[in-house]
Amino acid sequence: MLQIKPILSTLMRNKSGPILLLIQIILSVAIVANASFIISERLTLMDRASGTAEEQVFDFRLYSFDKNIDLESQIQRDMRAIRDLPGVIDASTTSMVPLSGGGWSSGYTVGSSEETAKDTENTAVYYGDEHMLNTLGVELIEGRNFYEEEVLTGSPDLATHGIVSKAFAKATWGDDTAIGKTMYAGDFGNMPIKVVGVVDKLQGAWVNSDSLDNSVILNIKLVNVFTKVLVRAEVGTLAQLKQEITTTLLKDNRNRVVENFTLISEHRKRVYRNHELMATVLSMMVILLLLITSLGLAGMVMFNIERRTKQIGTRRALGAKKRDIISFFLVENYIICVVGGVIGGLVAVQLGQQLMTVYSLPKLELIYPIATIAGLLVLTTIAVILPARKAANISPAIATRSV
Repeated sequence: MLQIKPILSTLMRNKSGPILLLIQIILSVAIVANASFIISERLTLMDRASGTAEEQVFDFRLYSFDKNIDLESQIQRDMRAIRDLPGVIDASTTSMVPLSGGGWSSGYTVGSSEETAKDTENTAVYYGDEHMLNTLGVELIEGRNFYEEEVLTGSPDLATHGIVSKAFAKATWGDDTAIGKTMYAGDFGNMPIKVVGVVDKLQGAWVNSDSLDNSVILNIKLVNVFTKVLVRAEVGTLAQLKQEITTTLLKDNRNRVVENFTLISEHRKRVYRNHELMATVLSMMVILLLLITSLGLAGMVMFNIERRTKQIGTRRALGAKKRDIISFFLVENYIICVVGGVIGGLVAVQLGQQLMTVYSLPKLELIYPIATIAGLLVLTTIAVILPARKAANISPAIATRSV
């Protein structure tokens, strides 16, 4: 019914066109499958939640160049003044900002004895006070926040209490609760830090890091001429607060610079820009390849129609129906598409393994070559059906006049 044998005979008699189309389909499947996989990976990375209220939280830098001021007292006054501004939900000093691309990170030592001590995975380290959780908008799922009297001012080495992200707690203590556990900033026994809380999610600053979801907040307010401030405010108030915060802080002390107001959502756009660019370029390449392949399919069918006009007319004169002619061209191109798709799928898997080795990409999932082949079958139908209908409309009289 599908006339496989005469179709194969026709293809074998005229090999050059089908072979070129076959090569094109093999390359299209191999490239489109891997490109689609990489696009999906990039979109998944970009869609990861930071755990913070990104549209509400912004940061800015405060540089004090007055050598005669008491920095600790100045920062306390600044924080109170910012929190009192209309529209501000909370504010805190910080050592780093989520998704900003720069900050602090470290590993810790855990264990019940020196013999069993082990190093933790690397984690982002935030230094802040009891206002930090509310300022970031993160969800506390276990334990508690810092008490005000637990927050210390000065060196990072003074930290005694910590709040960890669920990912870090899971990686460090498995299914055991992290609450009450002790980790050491130095070797076992040195600079102990007691875990008092766990937040559901808090990402670090480096979106390409394997430990992006590992975070630790320590109970330290850093005092430095360069101070990074986090502010959580009502959505849409950044422009207004930018002016009000600058005016308020300079009114208290003009010998400083207030700059770089940036929402976390803006940090997100910047740090994921390369991922977005890659996804866009690959998407355009996929569309272009599929367009070229469909044009190749349609072109081959139109060429065959011109070349086989007598044959088509003769078949029509011998009783072939229009659907038989359409079926002939569809099956012919389905055969090329399926053979090219299978070979292209195997090439795609091999190419994926090379990309995995050279660029540390995840293993290509088989669903991508399979979906690409299925898509090409649909594309083949669309590209072939119109020229095939044109062929089916050739009158049997053409064959009579030509023979």
